[in-house]
Amino acid sequence: MKLAVFDCDGTLIDSQINIIRAMASSFARHGLAAPEEHATRRVVGLSLVESMQVLLPDADNDLHVSLAGDYKSAFQRLRADKALDAEPLYPGIRDLLDGLHSDGWLLAVATGKSDRGLKFALEHHGIHHLFVSLQTADRHPSKPHPSMLRAALAEAGARADEAFIIGDTVFDIAMGQAAGVRSIGVDWGYHDAHELMDAGALDVAVDAAQLLELLNG
Repeated sequence: MKLAVFDCDGTLIDSQINIIRAMASSFARHGLAAPEEHATRRVVGLSLVESMQVLLPDADNDLHVSLAGDYKSAFQRLRADKALDAEPLYPGIRDLLDGLHSDGWLLAVATGKSDRGLKFALEHHGIHHLFVSLQTADRHPSKPHPSMLRAALAEAGARADEAFIIGDTVFDIAMGQAAGVRSIGVDWGYHDAHELMDAGALDVAVDAAQLLELLNG
């Protein structure tokens, strides 16, 4: 049994443009200046309410919840405008997933996206069918809580020592640590390689080819 659990945004899909657009839109609806793009990228991977708490630590919870709702609405409008064309798979990811699937790996996703958002994104790229487990913020606490990863293990019927979590943020690596699952970082996402290593990643892949080597190593 071999299970690879992937983060989505910043690991499988380059969603930076639409994340920044949606965040700016949600803040504008409340008369707030948009966060700096670097600050927005830093919270990718957290659930939406937790992201708003980090971006506006002095605001009350009602505002955090409202901003999160407005962010979802903004993303839905972007989808309606075909803006997912601006959310490509990272180079080599489609071949990586197809290859792992053909080699007998079980594949899963653990993400701060919603069920609806994840389904839409995976279907848009024609890869939804490759995954045996899809875990989202709709049904779990925010990363780095291990709930999503534990659910993926249970659905796949895999032990922790038979699995890897692959992600681009320290939240993914910490989730793996909490669940007793080996973690591999990728350096094409939102946190730096040295941060991922400091958080406990076994290694950090520079491209999809190296990621495959690390998984099979």
